[in-house]
Amino acid sequence: MRVQYVAKPRHRTVRSLIAAVAFAAASLTAAAHAFKLGSIEIVHPSARPTAPGQSVGAGYFTLVNKGAADRLVSATTPAASMVELHSMSMDGNVMKMRQIDAIDVPAGQTVELKSGGLHLMLMGLKAPLKDGDRVPLTLKFEKAGSIKVIVNVEKAEATKVDEHKH
Repeated sequence: MRVQYVAKPRHRTVRSLIAAVAFAAASLTAAAHAFKLGSIEIVHPSARPTAPGQSVGAGYFTLVNKGAADRLVSATTPAASMVELHSMSMDGNVMKMRQIDAIDVPAGQTVELKSGGLHLMLMGLKAPLKDGDRVPLTLKFEKAGSIKVIVNVEKAEATKVDEHKH
């Protein structure tokens, strides 16, 4: 009597692995979207969902400047009546937020717009921002010109502190 060993086909395992890697790569691409205008890269424009009836939201992204100094001077979106450039700082236990004329983007530097610092205020929202929404936003730079980007509306990561409320 002969005993023959028959190996199980591995193609299912390999296919599953390939599918998982492709899904992970697609997820990373979606999460870390970026736009380029000359030497300035706008990395991961995002906003947090807003509550029904809330008329103000905030926008965040990172500016990477690989060229000469520039300044972000304005932003617009059809999702809101106006967009303001803002800074936020703490003075003791007092939060100070104010509108600013521009955001400097020094040569060869990275500037992060985030909760608790520089950010965009989306004023007069026309509808609540919902998780999964994609909102068009036009950024205008003093030297580089204008660029249209897409802002992903997404929930804050569990490890981050909740954004300030307005």
